[in-house]
Formats: sequence, C-alpha cells, structure tokens
Amino acid sequence: MIASIRSWFEQQAFGVCQWWAGKLNVKAEQVRLSFIYLSFITAGAHLVVYLVMAFVLQHKERIKQPLRRRSTVWDL
Repeated sequence: MIASIRSWFEQQAFGVCQWWAGKLNVKAEQVRLSFIYLSFITAGAHLVVYLVMAFVLQHKERIKQPLRRRSTVWDL
C-alpha cells in the first residue's frame, strides 16, 4: 500500500530531487530528506528555489531552443 502511494507520488512529482540525485550521484531519498531538513531551518525559503528548479526542468527544451546555434540566417 505504502509502496504504491510512494511510486505514484514519485511519478507525479516534478523530478527535481531525482535530477539532483543523478547529478550529485547520491540517492534521491537523501536529496528529499535534505529538502525536508532545509524547510525547518530556512522556514520555507528553499521552496521557492525548488519550484523554480521544477519549472526549469519542465521547460528545459523550450529554454535551450533559443540559445542553440542556427546553421543559417533563415532557420527560425
């Protein structure tokens, strides 16, 4: 029961913790716990950072697209 709830939540979440875990080469649970501990220390200021990271991860391709090099002037 709890495993199914946990897997559903992980699928529906933004994936920020999983992304950071992949970049830092640590477990995703450790990253999630660090966000939880930071919520007690910073009184929720990290929540804004988390939401910005989630937005960037969701729209990563749209953000990168204008920055890529175009082969010709006519590529829009």
